[in-house]
Amino acid sequence: MIKFFKIVFALSILAGSVCAQTQLPIEPIFQNTYAKGTRNVDGKPGQKYWQNIANYNLKVNFNPASRLLKGSVEVVYTNHSPDTLKEIWFKLYPNLYKKGTPRKTKFAESDLGEGVNINKMVSNGKTISNFKIDGTNMTVNVPAVLPGKSITFSIDYHYTLNRGSHMRTGQVDEGSHFVAYFFPRIAVYDDVDGWNKFPYTGSEEFYNDFDHFNAEITVPGGYGVWATGDLKNASSVFQKDVVKRMLSAEKNDAVIDVITEKDLAEKKVTQPNPFNTFKFEAKNVTDFVFALSDHYLWKSSSLVVDPTTKRRTRVDAVFNPKHKDYYEVIDFARKTVESMSYKFPKWPFPYNHETIFDGLDQMEYPMMVNDNPVDNRADAITLTDHEIFHTMFPFYMGINETKYGWMDEGWATIGEWLISPMIDSTIVDEYGIQPTASSSGGKDDTPIMTLTPDLRGSGSFTNSYPKPGLAYLYIKDYLGEELFTKALHTYIKNWNGKHPMPYDFFYSINAGSGKNLNWFWKAWFFEGGVTDMAIKAVSKTADGYSIIIENKSIKPLPIDLTLSYSNGTVEKNHSTIGVWEKGNKQVVIDIKTNKTLEKVVMGSAHIPDKVKSDNSYSVN
Repeated sequence: MIKFFKIVFALSILAGSVCAQTQLPIEPIFQNTYAKGTRNVDGKPGQKYWQNIANYNLKVNFNPASRLLKGSVEVVYTNHSPDTLKEIWFKLYPNLYKKGTPRKTKFAESDLGEGVNINKMVSNGKTISNFKIDGTNMTVNVPAVLPGKSITFSIDYHYTLNRGSHMRTGQVDEGSHFVAYFFPRIAVYDDVDGWNKFPYTGSEEFYNDFDHFNAEITVPGGYGVWATGDLKNASSVFQKDVVKRMLSAEKNDAVIDVITEKDLAEKKVTQPNPFNTFKFEAKNVTDFVFALSDHYLWKSSSLVVDPTTKRRTRVDAVFNPKHKDYYEVIDFARKTVESMSYKFPKWPFPYNHETIFDGLDQMEYPMMVNDNPVDNRADAITLTDHEIFHTMFPFYMGINETKYGWMDEGWATIGEWLISPMIDSTIVDEYGIQPTASSSGGKDDTPIMTLTPDLRGSGSFTNSYPKPGLAYLYIKDYLGEELFTKALHTYIKNWNGKHPMPYDFFYSINAGSGKNLNWFWKAWFFEGGVTDMAIKAVSKTADGYSIIIENKSIKPLPIDLTLSYSNGTVEKNHSTIGVWEKGNKQVVIDIKTNKTLEKVVMGSAHIPDKVKSDNSYSVN
């Protein structure tokens, strides 16, 4: 009890001195991490912070005709926790397509099968038969793995990749496949929940440790393979000219056609072998995926992402030549990587390459994106930059998407809002704003801190994407560009390569900005309710006009006013969320002018005001 009291007292001291020491509700599981010393109330990892790690050697033989994937995985898992592990939890994500597996997404019955078949499992040299498969989870009883010790598994398995009901993985067309979540992987064991036991239902996304992967992917001749990680044997699998162009792209700002239609027609893409084995290595990443095609074009370019070290990132677009929108995707992708590195979040892109693959989804993976073709240029831009922005959140930051989807989707949403106009200044991206406004205060509108599996209806979208995105946008506006960047970089420095939880984010931003933002975090993330403001009155004053704005909700919103004068001139007036910092329900905005004000209109593209009928005021 004394220890717990000290933690709560420390929280109140470190929170700052603004707004009468507003405190955030802290769940017991997070209070426990402060008591154990694995996390700190200043937002940093604690002195006793730990996380487990695994080294995977993957060998896969994939038959595109039958979609049969035969694999073997050898994994060395090291227990850095203070706990003795007597069972190991695995994730079998392909079992989403197994008959009888609970799922939130409807699949065609013809797409369901037997799921993952474990042919053989050996641990530390002994055959293991006492494992239990329950949907997408598998538990294995093992001899005690003591703190600091490792356990080795060797698993032979197979399954058939889905042809239809494409959910982040599956066949794209007769000669193209995107293969994700294709191997038995060990679940996360962390200092908050222990084993991550949430099943994969097709709705929630993922939570993985930072691991080391060596992969060998064998496919029939004629198929190129792109994957997470660096290709280690390019000359053994691609023909000479393709390798030459790829290496040139790694040093070239210009866009280079690595695989052309002529190469495809003349079958001069891969080495003329019955089968080719592509070897990849990826260090300190949360997942590994691959894609293949026998008829896709490949455009590539690179750019300096870190001016200090001159490190470059290669950006690839691999696509069906029939999809005309994809010819520009290489430009959108390159500009996204550039914008992320230099403008927002102003952090050097962390990986050596990023591949945008023409698939059937809108999904991100480390160094890979599976994006469907779209009908117009604006959609291609927003889709491309949204998915690439996920490189930072969740992958660079190790976020637990199974519980807190907003910790990555909200960032991808603000990334889309900010970067899309950098690529094309005509874009005004209002993704999710109207759904946020119309659903606010409704039955599905729960606090953002609601666990992702518990979200329902419209809240499944708004709580994960626009609501947190708006919160980040408003804090950026409130703090200003320089201070916001400092605060965000504090969070990134504290937690990249680790597993941040919500309070780690809140307290890191507080510490980095030097401000107690709990008054805002509490209202936006821990409380529900409508988002609505109104113009209550406009009155003439000695030196202009006084405008009274009422916040009819508990959530702080920026105020954007358009002022129209009798001489035909129009002015804009902006107030940040800071006007609501003291918990007031009304604010008076004084306009100094000698002109005659005729009309005031409140609102902007990124303010989800539910009732707009009271957002316009004609001055008599």
